[in-house]
Amino acid sequence: MSQNEGRTERKGLSGGCQCGAVRFHARLLGRPSICHCRMCQKAFGGFFGPLVTAHDGTWTRGEPKWFQSSNVARRAFCGDCGTPLAYETRYGLELAIGAFDDPTAVAPVIQVNMTDKLPFFDGLTSLPIREHPSEEWLDFMAGVHSNQHPDHDTEDWNPREQL
Repeated sequence: MSQNEGRTERKGLSGGCQCGAVRFHARLLGRPSICHCRMCQKAFGGFFGPLVTAHDGTWTRGEPKWFQSSNVARRAFCGDCGTPLAYETRYGLELAIGAFDDPTAVAPVIQVNMTDKLPFFDGLTSLPIREHPSEEWLDFMAGVHSNQHPDHDTEDWNPREQL
């Protein structure tokens, strides 16, 4: 890994949506962050938006659909499964950290837009943990068969064949 003007060059990281219809690859990544703005909360359907700048990000399978979320930004998502994939402004493309095959490779190092941070966010790690799942839950999980794309590039993938 080498540093160049705040950018990190890596062999390359891939990722994509849950169903596998859209995939991406990037080598030159910027600073991974957690964005607390309300638009990211809504776009990700979560408490924040985890994003990393992709200076050379390319779509390697399919194309995402785009939503113009404001006058200065648009957001990409899979048109088939709805997975949030990217955020783009005139400053460049940012990819969703959770959509990478290995999200730990781009772990967030900073939080931004703190004025919209949800008041309960800092206390989430202190919530009780259910250590012993119920028999009903274990039975349910035993019957789950995932149709999710694997966390690696595949030569061919048709998500409709998985249904």
